[in-house]
Amino acid sequence: MIGIFNDNFPPILDGVALTAQNYAYWLHEKGYDVRVITPYAPKAKTVISTAPYPINRYISIPIPFRHPYRYGMPYIDIPFLRNWRKMRFELVHAHCPFTTANLAYSAAQSQHIPLVATFHSKYRQDFEHNVKNPKVVDWMVRRIISFFEKADEVWIPLPAVEETLREYGYKGHVEVVENGNDFYTPTPLIEAMRTEMREELGMLPDETMLLFVGQHTWEKNIGFILDALALIKEKPFHLFMVGTGYAVREIRHKISALGLHDRVTLLGNIHDRERLKRIYAASDLFIFPSLYDTCGLVVREAAAMHTPSLMLDGSTAATAITNEVNGFISPNSLKEYAQQIVSLMEHPEILVRVGNKASKTISRSWENVMDEVVLRYKDIQETYKIKHGK
Repeated sequence: MIGIFNDNFPPILDGVALTAQNYAYWLHEKGYDVRVITPYAPKAKTVISTAPYPINRYISIPIPFRHPYRYGMPYIDIPFLRNWRKMRFELVHAHCPFTTANLAYSAAQSQHIPLVATFHSKYRQDFEHNVKNPKVVDWMVRRIISFFEKADEVWIPLPAVEETLREYGYKGHVEVVENGNDFYTPTPLIEAMRTEMREELGMLPDETMLLFVGQHTWEKNIGFILDALALIKEKPFHLFMVGTGYAVREIRHKISALGLHDRVTLLGNIHDRERLKRIYAASDLFIFPSLYDTCGLVVREAAAMHTPSLMLDGSTAATAITNEVNGFISPNSLKEYAQQIVSLMEHPEILVRVGNKASKTISRSWENVMDEVVLRYKDIQETYKIKHGK
């Protein structure tokens, strides 16, 4: 049995949670016995009841000021521990370095099996948001690096992510294993989706539809998006924002203060992946100036629906983009970012051309990715057996 461990899992939605979900789903589809270990979340029973693989959740509490994230406490959850002691794995894969990572490491040590760990996020920025003491932040970063140093293999989703990992102090070997997406759709269907969803959302024929999908947190550079759009609010565009997070209320206030209430709509979380796919298809340009994200799963989702992304120079996630070929990269300037949006609004044929190229170059199906993952798992298991004389 393969164990997929992560501190977030649907119904909590973010890129890492969706990655863990797709690992579990496609491993199951390919005939592997797989089990997810994750904290409890509100409305989790719906996910458990519909998943074709077992999900074991343990007691958790909300993390203050970090909605919707939760802090797991497996060691006080007696029913969970009773089941935990019976679980037998062949390999464990941790997608975060926190509570579930400790469980994954414990299983690897006690059952003498390999541990794979993927480095997904710029954790230091998360720590700095909540902890104001730099020495404490440094200690927290050292703690997560000590976990990655214990793994039998460390994976990263993009080559550029290695730089962040090295900055944090990790000196070991890394393997690049890309993320996929589950949005592949034939082009004729995308055109039909686009027409229907734009009508449903009330888009006017001459309006450019902009889209942001992600956690509504300031780390995602949402303030930059709104400030840039405020510079061009007389132009015919509408931004739709999908997601939730601790900053939703402040974001609403900023939208109002900038006079963007008739230009920006917050749609909240969208759990229906088919509906989200149609919203991507309806959009002309995906707005993603985040300097926080390491990979940007949402950029690949947009690309799958032929929607190009506008990113910032210096962003780790933007390293997958060739400017004006399969996406757009702007200098880290409000004025230049806003001007580039206007320029693209005036040249929709460029958006179409670049969106088509994005779908061919940075969009890869999860099913395809998991073929590679399965082969890597087998190699890791064989190497582990040789190394430990099994």
